[in-house]
Amino acid sequence: MSGRFFLNGFYISLLLLAACALGFWFLFSCETTGKYEKILGPVEAEPEVSQNAPAGQPEKTPPADSDKSPGELDDDARARELAEFMKKLVPLHKPLGKPGKSDWLSHHSEPGQTFEQYIACNPERPAGNRSFIYVQPLGDFSKTEKKIILLTAKFMTYYFNLQIKLCKNLPLSTIPKSARRVHPKWKDKQILAPYILDYVLRPRLPDDAMAYIAFTNSDLWPGEGWNFVYGLASLRHRVGVWSIYRNGDPDESDESFRLCPLRTIKMASHETGHMFSMKHCIKYECNMCGCNNRTESDRLPLALCPECTAKICWATKTNPLSRYRQLSKFCGKNGLEKEKKFYEKSANILKTIAIKQ
Repeated sequence: MSGRFFLNGFYISLLLLAACALGFWFLFSCETTGKYEKILGPVEAEPEVSQNAPAGQPEKTPPADSDKSPGELDDDARARELAEFMKKLVPLHKPLGKPGKSDWLSHHSEPGQTFEQYIACNPERPAGNRSFIYVQPLGDFSKTEKKIILLTAKFMTYYFNLQIKLCKNLPLSTIPKSARRVHPKWKDKQILAPYILDYVLRPRLPDDAMAYIAFTNSDLWPGEGWNFVYGLASLRHRVGVWSIYRNGDPDESDESFRLCPLRTIKMASHETGHMFSMKHCIKYECNMCGCNNRTESDRLPLALCPECTAKICWATKTNPLSRYRQLSKFCGKNGLEKEKKFYEKSANILKTIAIKQ
């Protein structure tokens, strides 16, 4: 009896020891090899999946009232169909007027980019396993700022119809003294945006990344002759950075908390658009317009114009009606009523077209 008890106790001890070892290994491996904290996907329920869950492909949801999605067509056929759809949306969009003295186009001569020119330039777009957008927090953030990062990442899943991998923070010490400065007049501490692109993001660019964008609450400047920049992205290297430094204090008031995420979402989606080879828009008031100051940025809409919407839907094989519906739902949930109504109007126009066809 005592021998059996001894053997049972021995085996139990072995099992407990093995369980402890497995637990320590799991904690250690998650801490040292985990690259991201959440996967966010463009589906109705807005799930948040842990880093240990398998990453599925982004869902392409055709509208219920159309028997063919643009995502099911080849490139040329999809381009023709999107071009026809977008023509119907033109009345909702305001042409870009003459720029003010301090506006972007008064200081930067740009040719613009039509939908046809975009397709012809062989743009960067999801291909093979390169189907994720990585969001890389850089530095330390307050609790409210972390909420804004997560909210922005969720929005981008619907905006680009791709899954988002929210990475673990990189410390600001990643940026050396040679890539920092104190603004000579304003005395703001700034970090060099091109350094982040070339020496922080590009060497870390994951194989499955369509885009890799850093998020920081530090002020940015792009180099000699510039005071600051809201964000910076590469048209070909699929990396970018944006800052919330100039977006206001989200803890100041309810209105500030509404405004700061809107500004952040605008900048994040704008800079990521560049990583899809989209140039600045000069035809309509559009989220892809260049902006030179806060007044100009706040004046521009969150929505893309018809031309730029066609570019994103073509590149990501996204049905525009489904996209508008999901964006409208997101904006409604997060207090962006003006944006919600605009996306609703756009969806209603495309729904009517789909029914007629």
